[in-house]
Amino acid sequence: MSNLKQYITKKGEVLLYNGTPDLAQLEILADGPGDIWHSSFEQGYKNAFPELVYQTAIFFWYINDFDGLDECVSWRVNPNAFAVRQSVWEILGGFDPDFESVQAGALDFGFRAIRFYGGVPLYVKGLFSEQVRESATLSRTDRHVFFRKNFKTDHAIFMIYRMGILNPREWHAFLSAKRNYSQRNYDTIIPPRLLKEVSGTPTVSYIIPTMFRQDFTLQLLDDLAAQSHPPAQVIVVDATPESERDESLYAQKHYPFRLEVVWQQSKGSCRARNEAILLCSGDYIVFGDDDIRVPADFIENHLRFLQTYGADACNGLDIRADHHQQGLEDLRRKLSVFGPLRWRAGVTTNFSNANSCVRTKYVHALVGNDINFDGGYGEDGDFGLSLAKLGLVVMFNPFSTNLHLKPPSGGYRWWGAQAKILGKKRKTQPWELDTPVGLVRPVPSPTVMYGIIKQFTPQQLVEYKHKHFSYYLFSGPKYSFVYRLLRIPYKNIQFHKSVYYAKKLIKLGVRTK
Repeated sequence: MSNLKQYITKKGEVLLYNGTPDLAQLEILADGPGDIWHSSFEQGYKNAFPELVYQTAIFFWYINDFDGLDECVSWRVNPNAFAVRQSVWEILGGFDPDFESVQAGALDFGFRAIRFYGGVPLYVKGLFSEQVRESATLSRTDRHVFFRKNFKTDHAIFMIYRMGILNPREWHAFLSAKRNYSQRNYDTIIPPRLLKEVSGTPTVSYIIPTMFRQDFTLQLLDDLAAQSHPPAQVIVVDATPESERDESLYAQKHYPFRLEVVWQQSKGSCRARNEAILLCSGDYIVFGDDDIRVPADFIENHLRFLQTYGADACNGLDIRADHHQQGLEDLRRKLSVFGPLRWRAGVTTNFSNANSCVRTKYVHALVGNDINFDGGYGEDGDFGLSLAKLGLVVMFNPFSTNLHLKPPSGGYRWWGAQAKILGKKRKTQPWELDTPVGLVRPVPSPTVMYGIIKQFTPQQLVEYKHKHFSYYLFSGPKYSFVYRLLRIPYKNIQFHKSVYYAKKLIKLGVRTK
């Protein structure tokens, strides 16, 4: 689009726009985390392009637009009423002209920004006064061009399978897109902003849940003591059984922060974090696992990043160690070989309790982790997506890095590992409630299934099931394909067992204690 108008902010940054935005509001927004702004929900674009589900299923937080918010992350851009930083427009190359409709090009633009470039597209209610509702339905041709340019071919074939494998028009559009276009190579990012120095005197509470890993926890406490911006408070929630713990270990050193140790009587990492949250007094809460190492600028960079972008939550860069005896020098070595894509910031689409920083008032707004996830997996992503549904821009922070040691034993997964055992030796998991697992083990984990049903639509659960079975059938070695095919009826029983337990958790509702 060559007819975009310009607005220069008081700080001298050039914004481009189409339509009639409230320029005073746009001036304020330019100081925040956003790169692209629109008011498309009222203009016919909310939840546009639902066919994206055939690629992403439930693996993308922003497959659905959120309800009841005045401002939130949304990549569904209206080409006739939007604003964008000029630098971002130029890096992405504007709207791709290969689409039949400008609406498809705008949706592709917003999607590329959030998924590949580290951009932050935001819906802002009332920013644009346009009241015309447009049709944001993609043609069959544009749909296949979108899939061809952004995804592997397998996803387009899966879409055809789900929409009608005997439909010749689908195959024609697929073959035409495959013949005329290639999958893009995303080797460029929107550069991260230059971090400002920490403003004011923000205080930080740091939470460490631990179990059977007192030695690793002490190592992490030493790293926190060496921080350039040390936490004001560190809360260790230790679930190590009384017979196997040394309660004197935490009192043997003097730390430059208030150390509070809670000996956990309940079970589960979600409960552990929630017990700690109740004790937090800092402006921000940093969540960390017990088996990580962090450099001296770790907390400072979380604060600088959030203040620079005007955001309230972020997820840091989690680096997996080669073995559990590696240290900070190994982290520096690993970071040195990362390419420029390491610095991609923007909206995160996952969340990790091993390395995240959230303004305390928003943690309290959620009360804490949903304890329905205890004994299983998925609590991290659920917590992060729940923050996004409050309207927060949950960002990825490449400046705060940690080395994740992943020792072979210990940790809260010790309880969850029992889920793989069947028979009399099995210890009952929290998600089993009043119905112990019998001879059939539910797969996927019922807590993962619970998170899907809780956060996504019934139709997206259906597409997840088809994806789940497709991966099972076709991602393994060819010589065992017949064996996998014969196991499909049993796998289906396992899947429905998982749904059964997940729906029992849904009936309980979100629980935090």
